[in-house]
Amino acid sequence: MEIPAQGLGPDEAYKIMVGAVIPRPIAWVTSLGPGGIVNAAPFSCYTFVSNKPPVVAINVGRRKGTPKDTARNIEAGGEFVLNVVPEDLVDAMHQTSADYPPDVSEPAALGLELAPSRIIRTPRLAASPINFECKLDRILDIGDLKSQLVFGEVVMFHLRDDLVANGKIDMKRFRPIARLGGPLYARLGEMVEMASAHPDATTKAPARAAR
Repeated sequence: MEIPAQGLGPDEAYKIMVGAVIPRPIAWVTSLGPGGIVNAAPFSCYTFVSNKPPVVAINVGRRKGTPKDTARNIEAGGEFVLNVVPEDLVDAMHQTSADYPPDVSEPAALGLELAPSRIIRTPRLAASPINFECKLDRILDIGDLKSQLVFGEVVMFHLRDDLVANGKIDMKRFRPIARLGGPLYARLGEMVEMASAHPDATTKAPARAAR
């Protein structure tokens, strides 16, 4: 099947892209709204784009042409926290994707405990094992629908002690949840460990499943 992209509407293209670009990590973003209301919302179109300085990028689509609370809060306050989502928080994370009014705090409504950040004012989600305190770098409008691509410089990493070994995050202990298409999510599952690639190698080492 071949489908010319120009002939697709935005919803049709979206369904194909979110079904094909998988699995996607989830940025569970906390931001501060007017009056100090803490907003929490998940976004699965995100990645890191620089490691010096460390910078993440999160795509925040508009809702009926209007910026979402998260993008509006970040632009006004210049900061946010990216909280990661392990398996045991998937239900709470999913609940924060509901369309709450701007004057309602999702953490307060769902009983999610907050923890203070070290550098920025926006609090972290205490149950999340990894948090990135971020200061806004820039926001770019992308495409005809003006999706907002938010770039944030990470100014503080919070890592749960048992997840770190030799300066690296232990994937077997982390157990993050990933987003698929529609209402589907995925666990990390079996990991495949590959030998280092080398252009002069004459034989290929077999892949090993990480246990």
